Amino acid sequence: MKTLETLLAESTIKDVHMRYCRAADRTDFELFRTCFHADAVLIFSFFSGGVDEFIGMAKQGLGGYELTTHFTGNHLITVDGDTAQAEFYTMATQRIAADDKGPERDYVASVRYIDQLECREGDWRIARRQCVLDWARTDPVPEYCEGSKTGQARRDRSDPSYL
Repeated sequence: MKTLETLLAESTIKDVHMRYCRAADRTDFELFRTCFHADAVLIFSFFSGGVDEFIGMAKQGLGGYELTTHFTGNHLITVDGDTAQAEFYTMATQRIAADDKGPERDYVASVRYIDQLECREGDWRIARRQCVLDWARTDPVPEYCEGSKTGQARRDRSDPSYL
């Protein structure tokens, strides 16, 4: 049976991942920082480095999309004192504007975030994150979902979720 302390740690760790997803979707780069210890290592198929380098890369990469949505489903967290292992299954969808490569489209990726987390001075954050791409595809955007019809979605702090 899990202890109350373990359940609280798991809840806090889930919150770290949800903040990460929100940071990506709202391009809130200061929120990204709250997810990682300063000396964290991040490993993606297209990037490997520290937090500052990751945020720099994210500013450039995320800026190329009209909108993004990160949806997390399955998650498994194993807490062992002040350390934890976690795996989050996430569907990441990025809206790409029409360009010379094609019409408006969505890039959909099924990824798993495999994290090592540490609680330092009472603060759970990611110490190491590996993102594994399971599969991806690109879908055309139907007329009823074109950019102008997305409503009030914003990729910054003017999004309704910040009000």
